[in-house]
Amino acid sequence: MKDMTLTGDEGVETAGAETFVQSELFARTFREGMALVEETANYLDGEGREASKALSREAALSYAGSSMRLTTQLMQIASWLLVLRAVREGEMALEEAADQKYRLEQNDEPPAFNAADGLPEALIGLTEAAHQLFSRIRRLDKDIFAESEKKPSQNDAAGQQRALLKAFGNSA
Repeated sequence: MKDMTLTGDEGVETAGAETFVQSELFARTFREGMALVEETANYLDGEGREASKALSREAALSYAGSSMRLTTQLMQIASWLLVLRAVREGEMALEEAADQKYRLEQNDEPPAFNAADGLPEALIGLTEAAHQLFSRIRRLDKDIFAESEKKPSQNDAAGQQRALLKAFGNSA
């Protein structure tokens, strides 16, 4: 994925990222992510709600925490996908999409489930699917929007002058 790394004046090499958002990989990832969001919402509003009523108090608390973490992770996935779709459709500039506020936060720890938790298998399956998708998207995000160190321009005379003044003081 080296060709997708964004670099340049604003930290963005537009050709690689624009190629990605137009790619079949992005289209498949978008469909997969939105399908998982919809499947999870349907589960939590229907079968999951019913299943949670039958849980012990301890398991119900675990269910509530797990469903909140799942929902948060899916919201991050959907937000990232929608930002890149906006770039693809020309509704957002790539430079804006490269802003740190749209980056995914590190979350590589897989969810830990204990059989004693008594959580429904469907919730566990959705959580694991969301974690796998989040991990893939996180890697894509890192590859596409790699932080490149801004190197001072060698032709930046004013910057060099400021560095000299800072190093040697302002005495003339």
